Amino acid sequence: MFIQTEQTPNPATLKFLPGRDVLGQGAADFPTRAEAARSPLAQRLFEIDGVEGVFLGADFVTITKAGAKEWFLLKPSILGVIMEHFTANRPVLLEDAGDGHAEGNEDDGEIVTQIKELLDTRVRPAVAQDGGDITFHGFEDGVVYLAMKGSCSGCPSSTATLKAGIENMLRHYIPEVTEVRAVR
Repeated sequence: MFIQTEQTPNPATLKFLPGRDVLGQGAADFPTRAEAARSPLAQRLFEIDGVEGVFLGADFVTITKAGAKEWFLLKPSILGVIMEHFTANRPVLLEDAGDGHAEGNEDDGEIVTQIKELLDTRVRPAVAQDGGDITFHGFEDGVVYLAMKGSCSGCPSSTATLKAGIENMLRHYIPEVTEVRAVR
C-alpha cells in the first residue's frame, strides 16, 4: 500500500491519501479525541502524540497537529497507523457518517435546498481537495451559517474563502442570501 501526502493551505494540517476509499461518501470530523469514539481509525490516530484532530473524507484522511510538533516526526507514525488499519480491513466508522450537513431534512424550504445543492456540487468538492469540508448549519434572515472542518478549520485563508468565494457565489445564485457566517 502506498499512501501519498499533500500539503494543505493550513500549515497545521496534512492530507493523507491511502489510494482507496476512506468513507466513500460523506465526511466525519473528529476535532478532539473524545469525539472519536465511533471511528476505530480516528481513535488509533489520536494515540499518536501530537495529533490534535482527525478528519475523514471520501478518499482521504486529514490530520491536524499540535503547533509545536514537526511533520517529519509525526508522518511515519501516522502513515503506519493508516497502512495497518486498511491492510487489516478494519472499519473506518462504526456507524454511517451522514450527508455532511448538520441540520435539515425533507421539509427544507426551496432556498435551503438550493444552498445545500450549491454547497454539494460547487463548494464541497473544491474544499475536499484541500483536505477539508464545509457543512450547512442554517439559514436565517438572509444569513447562511456554515462550519469549516478538517484542514479548513482554523486555516488562515478560511475567512477569505467564506467571504470572497462562497458568499459571492451564493449571493449570485440565490438573491435571498445576504451574508455567510462561520460557526463552530
